[in-house]
Amino acid sequence: MGILNMTPDSFSDDGHFLNPEAAIERAQQMIAEGADLIDIGGESTRPGALYVDKDEEINRIAPILTVLRKLTNIPISIDTRKAAVARTALDLGADIINDVSALQDDPRMAQLIQETGAGLVLMHRQGHSINMQRAPQYKDVVVEIKDFLSERVSMARSMGIPADHIMIDPGIGFGKTLDHNLKILGNIGEFLPLGHPILIGVSRKAFIGTLIGKPVGKREFGNAVAVAAAVWQGAHIVRVHEVGAMHDAIQVAQALQNLCDK
Repeated sequence: MGILNMTPDSFSDDGHFLNPEAAIERAQQMIAEGADLIDIGGESTRPGALYVDKDEEINRIAPILTVLRKLTNIPISIDTRKAAVARTALDLGADIINDVSALQDDPRMAQLIQETGAGLVLMHRQGHSINMQRAPQYKDVVVEIKDFLSERVSMARSMGIPADHIMIDPGIGFGKTLDHNLKILGNIGEFLPLGHPILIGVSRKAFIGTLIGKPVGKREFGNAVAVAAAVWQGAHIVRVHEVGAMHDAIQVAQALQNLCDK
């Protein structure tokens, strides 16, 4: 899943793709490098990010989505927690709603997903963007996230969303310390019994920078190890910025995984 941030305050892209032409060029580049999905976001969910009005979020994503849908048939995901934004995106041809709130922030989202038949990513998050990294605490981070995702899947199913439309994301970096993130990354197999495709997002995140002492733009090698580790343990989707390099890491990890499974 290639990341395309249409935000001026993204922690990793710094507003580079607010221009629709630049965004389209970047999306096409990621597809050429091997992206199977494109995830477009119009509101930053980084730690400390502020709320964006739904109309502003729509204005950011609509131009790129309209053009991109005409250029490619690959699935397009919209990273939003607002039903109004999701509805507009789905009307313009998006396929998946990547909801960092796991249907908690907007009570209309579940019904929209059910009515439209869209795909859905349910992500774990402790707190909200403005405060989630202040003092995250867990007794057992893996168990608590697994229980949360199980409950949110049950809720989605009770609203009529088909099981095969649901993906889960343990939310690395969203209300977690370095130790929490490492425990999640080292125990991805614990989420497999939930029976839904697992999406992992580690790309350029702060915990990788802490481990290797590198700024956002120089974390590619750290990213590659984390992505390979996730795939090795059974992750189905990895959300990344450097699609070409991560595609190579995935191919090696999958080859080794297939050998070990024989």
